[in-house]
Amino acid sequence: MGEAKEKQLNISVRSFATAIIVIFVLMAAAYLLTLAIPGGAYLRTPDENGNLLIDTAGGFSYVEGGIPFWKWLLSPILVLGASGNGTLIAVIVFLLVIGGVFNALDRCGLMKYMLDRIANRFHAVRYRLMAVTMLFFMAMGAMIGSFEECVPLVPIVVALSLNLGWDALTGVGMSLLAGGCGFASGICNPFTVGVAQQLAGLPMFSGAWLRVLSFALIYALLLMFVSLYAKKIEKPLDEVRTAEAFCAEVHMDRGIRWFAGILGTGIAVVLCSGFIPALQDYTMIIVVVMFLAAGIVSCLTTGMNGKMLGKSFAEGVRSIFPAVVMILMAASIKFTLEEAHVLDTILHGAVGLAETLPQWAVILFIYLIVLVMNFFIPSGSAKAFMLIPLIVPMAQIFGISTQLCIVAFAFGDGFSNVLYPTNPALLISLGLADVSYGDWFKWSWKFQLLNLLLTSLLLLFGLAVGY
Repeated sequence: MGEAKEKQLNISVRSFATAIIVIFVLMAAAYLLTLAIPGGAYLRTPDENGNLLIDTAGGFSYVEGGIPFWKWLLSPILVLGASGNGTLIAVIVFLLVIGGVFNALDRCGLMKYMLDRIANRFHAVRYRLMAVTMLFFMAMGAMIGSFEECVPLVPIVVALSLNLGWDALTGVGMSLLAGGCGFASGICNPFTVGVAQQLAGLPMFSGAWLRVLSFALIYALLLMFVSLYAKKIEKPLDEVRTAEAFCAEVHMDRGIRWFAGILGTGIAVVLCSGFIPALQDYTMIIVVVMFLAAGIVSCLTTGMNGKMLGKSFAEGVRSIFPAVVMILMAASIKFTLEEAHVLDTILHGAVGLAETLPQWAVILFIYLIVLVMNFFIPSGSAKAFMLIPLIVPMAQIFGISTQLCIVAFAFGDGFSNVLYPTNPALLISLGLADVSYGDWFKWSWKFQLLNLLLTSLLLLFGLAVGY
């Protein structure tokens, strides 16, 4: 079990190679798009907060497009100097801290001890633990918009899944996939529903009943999907863990208390961000700082000396560094299309196509527009500023309520975060779990298809009842 666990804390060669190949193909496809699609731009005007919004009255015009080949080739580096690169740099720092802390926890033995204790306590009710864990991650996504912030917990859940007789895919499904589903249902998600409703002139988090219903149905679908798979591959309980196999140790228990206490405080602060808007811009920083503090204090508490802690942390940072390459390559796709002024042209074509559709198809088409744009722009709030000024007026022309348009936006933004290889959180989590993108896609596509059907029916239901 120790050998399997250690793999959770590094980016494996197999998953790295698969992701690099997939992302490079997408980079090449993006460059080919810049050769085939003319450049275009919508007129944008700043709102009271300085955010640039599309001025629908100003219209769309074609501009000079294209990007030099050398610039495309260097785009994974140039993206660091692009506008709005602060989030990208924060994600990279976030990842390196995760790698360092987990390697230190592994070296001092606290990780294995913590997992053994949990498995010993809950192995007899492991499916109940699965249900609670998934509900926790979904609630984090739905109530406070946590997605990237859940990444440090993914390796823990994956290793716990192995200790309970399941596999890494089950662990990622219980954690990141659940978080993405909660993020998409968006009951009180400040980064999608909150921003979008403000831009559309609606009271923040109003019209929650359809999003609550969506949360409940999506949770039921996800729990059924993951638990049915787990039952197929599970190991018998007597092969997983026995009570006699675990011996409590005072200094390790003390380390767990420190780790859980500090990290729990960080999570509590993040939870408060749902009620304190000023904290919403700092949730990732809060999680990074608290996770770093929890790792350092708990490792020292177990008896690890400072020199060994520093060495272990540095080794962890070095082992996780290949993920930085994946993230920069993925981010370069949006950079390429923006530099070539192609994104607005694609959006303009999509809006024009909607004019030929019946009402029921328009709401599904809005869903599709957001799904497509999420491939290039993973940030929910960034997409809101780009899309809401376009899709809300389009929906109103066809007699579709703004509230339903916001739900379609939230659905389109969230679920594909755990499918598209351009999302940094997915790449990081799969690398930490030693799961290749190909294996993840083959495992999760059935759920994504069922979920697409369910959420499309929810949108049609909302249209039918006048939501």
